[in-house]
Amino acid sequence: MRAAVLHEIGQDKLEVLDDVEAAGFGPGKVKIRVRATGLCHSDLSAMAGVLPQPGPFVPGHEGAGEIVEVGEGVSGLKPGDRVVVCWLPACGSCPACKRGQTQLCLAGFLNAGTPNFKRPSGDVFGFAGTGTFAEEVVVDAGCAVPIPDDVPFDVAALIGCGVTTGLGAALNTADVEAGASVAVIGCGGVGISAIQGARLKGAAEIVAVDPVAARREAALRFGATKAVSPEGLAEAKQSVTGGEGFDYVFEVVGRSATARTAYENTRRGGTLVVVGAGAMDDFLQLSMFELFFDEKRILPSMYGGGDVLRSYERAIALWRAGRIDLEGLITHRVPLADINEALDQMRTGAALRTCIEI
Repeated sequence: MRAAVLHEIGQDKLEVLDDVEAAGFGPGKVKIRVRATGLCHSDLSAMAGVLPQPGPFVPGHEGAGEIVEVGEGVSGLKPGDRVVVCWLPACGSCPACKRGQTQLCLAGFLNAGTPNFKRPSGDVFGFAGTGTFAEEVVVDAGCAVPIPDDVPFDVAALIGCGVTTGLGAALNTADVEAGASVAVIGCGGVGISAIQGARLKGAAEIVAVDPVAARREAALRFGATKAVSPEGLAEAKQSVTGGEGFDYVFEVVGRSATARTAYENTRRGGTLVVVGAGAMDDFLQLSMFELFFDEKRILPSMYGGGDVLRSYERAIALWRAGRIDLEGLITHRVPLADINEALDQMRTGAALRTCIEI
């Protein structure tokens, strides 16, 4: 079958090969025919080595498709079922799951260390234990979440990561208060989803911050009340909040520099929500005095900060009701053969989300 492979960490191009085989099928596993997958910035981060991932590997973790085969002991799934790929499944039995913090379950991360593809030259890993830039993928049954027949594969793919992450940051982690002032730094697919979440919660002012003009324009269509470049954030803080700072600031870039900017633009007693996935050696510096004196809450948000399955269901319900726009997030579509074109669209900021049709 075909799959897009990164041979070595640090390379910026993928090679689409036809000698890749989905491996590891057996008890408790399912094989999925991938129909659509989104390109998430985390894929680029893993390729660059910012996020830890063994190689060679097949990127992609935001996908949807159909069940091809189910392994022994798998219940509730059958061939032909439409599913979204969940890269962070809950085991249901660890301390985090028992506390109801299923997004902190580590079972999914353990999958990333086991190859789930192979080539004649050797084993190939799948990013985050999945690897949806491939025609087929074998994953634990818990990674395959059934979806209703009326949800298109491209929409379902986005729910698998970006939409759930962004919406959840506003709805679950921040629990934005009606009438609040909000700033979102970084307005790709995840940032736009955070904007939609803040709008759903009744935020009065939502300022979108992004260096790319096209993304700023898109943010206004999705619910932002003002959109500025990073250089315009100080003026927006003054005009919207009288210089006090925003009630909620979402950092959706994953860099200490932007997290520091977010902190400085959060009002005293306000909330900074860290959504972007950054590098392990990129440290955010805060003084002990400002932590004490400002009393700002710093809330990291992992995969939307809530129960993943419930978040999927909620996103589908909101989409059906017309309360959120998911189709509009897909600004570009490319076949798997043109995956490197999609990478360029992400790097330049031309795309909110590119859908890779497989």
